[in-house]
Amino acid sequence: MKPDSDNGIAAMLPAEKRAVGVVASIAMFRMFGLFALLPVLSLHAAELEGATPMLIGVAVGAYGLTQAGLQIPFGALSDRIGRVPVIVVGLIIFAAGSVVAAMGDSIWTVIIGRLLQGAGAISATLAALIADATRAEVRTRSMAFYGIGIGASFIVALILGPAIAAKFGVPALFWFAALLAVVAGLLLTRLPDTIESPDAAPKRNLRSAFRAELLRLDFYVFLLHAILTASFVALPFLLANRLELALTDHWKMYVGALLVSLLVTIPLILSDERKGKAATIGIAVALLVAGEMMLTFTGVAVVPVFLALVAFFAGFNFLEAGLPARLSILAHGEVRGASLGVFSSAQFLGAFVGGLIGGRFLEAGRPADVFFVCALLAAIWLAMSGLFRQRS
Repeated sequence: MKPDSDNGIAAMLPAEKRAVGVVASIAMFRMFGLFALLPVLSLHAAELEGATPMLIGVAVGAYGLTQAGLQIPFGALSDRIGRVPVIVVGLIIFAAGSVVAAMGDSIWTVIIGRLLQGAGAISATLAALIADATRAEVRTRSMAFYGIGIGASFIVALILGPAIAAKFGVPALFWFAALLAVVAGLLLTRLPDTIESPDAAPKRNLRSAFRAELLRLDFYVFLLHAILTASFVALPFLLANRLELALTDHWKMYVGALLVSLLVTIPLILSDERKGKAATIGIAVALLVAGEMMLTFTGVAVVPVFLALVAFFAGFNFLEAGLPARLSILAHGEVRGASLGVFSSAQFLGAFVGGLIGGRFLEAGRPADVFFVCALLAAIWLAMSGLFRQRS
């Protein structure tokens, strides 16, 4: 076994590559079912019985509430009984929620389905499984591949989600999500048998999962997903009503902006050190501020909106991959699942709060109000990251 390559950079072993590939594929299939709904769910929810702007926001972000509540218990449980059983249960619950939402014809039924989708809270367990299957010297790279896989799922979902919804209706996306959950479960049989189970210690000191340096990252990911979800409550209305783009054309804006944003995201990733530079986070957050401000004040034509999305996605993509990679390195091994559970709980609680923010500030019918609030949140984050840099 030769762990190092000739240039001194640790090479991933075949078993590590296989494990990362399987886990990333599971995450991709599962997240596709959520991502594909982002660009279309608020428009669909607006047509359901009992819909109000606030309930539309709740429907978009509801999954985040149950995700936030169950990530820590599921992550801690996976530390005790193993990752795979927890992942199987989570996929079953996610599929059940997708079916409920697919069959709903009222806003409340869809909200219930979304809450059930979120109850399949396995993001932390999947990340912990990657950490179990890889050595520390290749873990950042492994988490980056995992994040890239989810990013690829995001891109594909933004292409196929509006197309499927336009042709078959939004309920078809929920049915598809249920089917992909089954496929993801079958992929578990392809994991290598060399992955070591978590230590079966009778008691674990979970206080180390709440260290200040970890809580800082938890708060960062909370803000990131609050901003993302609130933005996607408003964006479909901006594209459909202000820019008068057909639903089948929305993906062109999203995917084009995502691809161009890689010209910024990739250099950020390459310049980031193994444990991450605080300054790099600041740059990424500044891109979020710029994107949201442009959507607020120049969101009246296609080109300014496109450039705003480029800036937003450049910052978002870096942070989405970089924040969990930082946490997986800083977390203590014996409570890694619980630490990632806290992180994922913060992430999905942010999604729920973002749905509430989007619904609340969309009540006047002005998407720009939502984007301005998101810009303020990102600006507060930027100021906080600068303060922490000065103190470190």
